[in-house]
Amino acid sequence: MENGEIPENANEHCPGPQSESAGKSDACEGCPNQEVCATAPKGPDPDLVAIAERMATVKHKILVLSGKGGVGKSTFSAQLSFALAAKDFQVGLLDIDICGPSIPKMLGLEGQDIHQSNLGWSPVYVESNLGVMSIGFMLPNPDEAVIWRGPRKNGIIKQFLKDVYWGELDFLVVDAPPGTSDEHISIVQFLLATGIDGAIIVTTPQQVSLIDVRKEVSFCKKVGVPVLGVVENMSGLCQPLTDFRFLRMTETGDHTDVTEKVIEYMREKAPEMLNLIASSEVFDSSGGGAAKMCTEMGVPFLGKVPLDPQLCKAAEEGKSCFAEQKCSVSASALKNIIEKLVANYWPEEMSVEQ
Repeated sequence: MENGEIPENANEHCPGPQSESAGKSDACEGCPNQEVCATAPKGPDPDLVAIAERMATVKHKILVLSGKGGVGKSTFSAQLSFALAAKDFQVGLLDIDICGPSIPKMLGLEGQDIHQSNLGWSPVYVESNLGVMSIGFMLPNPDEAVIWRGPRKNGIIKQFLKDVYWGELDFLVVDAPPGTSDEHISIVQFLLATGIDGAIIVTTPQQVSLIDVRKEVSFCKKVGVPVLGVVENMSGLCQPLTDFRFLRMTETGDHTDVTEKVIEYMREKAPEMLNLIASSEVFDSSGGGAAKMCTEMGVPFLGKVPLDPQLCKAAEEGKSCFAEQKCSVSASALKNIIEKLVANYWPEEMSVEQ
C-alpha cells in the first residue's frame, strides 16, 4: 500500500487506506487489509501532487457522463474532441471507461500502442493537436474482457492522470463510463484540487434514461462538479428521405423492397420531395424529454442531436462527422451545441480563436 494506493485485494468501494474511515466503514468488513488500514498513519496522498503538476498545463477539464449506457456518450465525446481540434485547440481525450473502452474505435486508433518516454506515457495522436489515452491501447487482444474490481480501476485512472504527458492542452475531455460508481468518484477526487470546469451529461429522450440522468445530476451537485449542460441524443430518427428503404408487406408478413419504384415515382411526379429530410420519433418523449428535466432540476439544456445513421457510420469508421457533408443532419446539431458550450463557458478561447 505504498503512496496510499488501494490494494488489489481490497473490497469493492474501498474508501482508500488514507481515508479517515479506512478500516472502519461498512465497505471494509471482511477485507484482509482491514486491521492494517485502521491502524496505519493517515496523510495526504503524494500522488495528488504529481497529478496536480501534470494537470497544471491543462486549461480546461470536461467530464462527459451519462446515467445509462448506450445513449451515445462516447460518440459525443469523440465528436466533441474532433470539433474542438478542428477549431485549432490543443485537445486530449481520456477514456476512463475501463470495462468498455470504445474511444480507440471511434477515433480510428484500433491496434495502436502506448509509447513511453522520459516524460511519461505518450498519448496516441489522431492529429498533431488531438491526443488520446485509453486502456484499450493496452489490451493484447481487443476481445479481452477487463474484469477488475474498483481498487484496480482507480489505480489505472490515477496512473493515466499522473503518468501521461499531454503537454500544453486547451481542453481535456474525459469520457467516463455510465453511472456514478468508483471511476466517477476517483476522477473527481483526483482532479478536484486542479479544478474541473464541469460535466456534460448525455441522455436519450425517454423516461427510462432520464430517471438515471437525474441521479447523475444529483451526483454532480453532491461532489461539487458544475453541470455544464445536458444533451438529448437520439432525439428522433432524422435523415434524407432518399436514404430510406421503402418496403411493401405481403399477406404472409414478408417484405418486398420497392425503394427504386418509390424514388423513381417521386422523381417523375414530385421531384421537390427528393430534397426533404424525414423524421420519426424513436423514443417516447411525451414526458417532455431532457428539456423538461433540465428545467425541473435547474441545469442548462444544451440541445438535441437526432439519431443519424451517417453519424453512426462515422463513429464506426473512427471519423469526424464534420469532415464531410454526409452527416448533414447531426453535424449541424452537434456544431450548435459545441459552439454554445464554448461561447457560454470559455469566451476567452473564442477570442483567441478569432
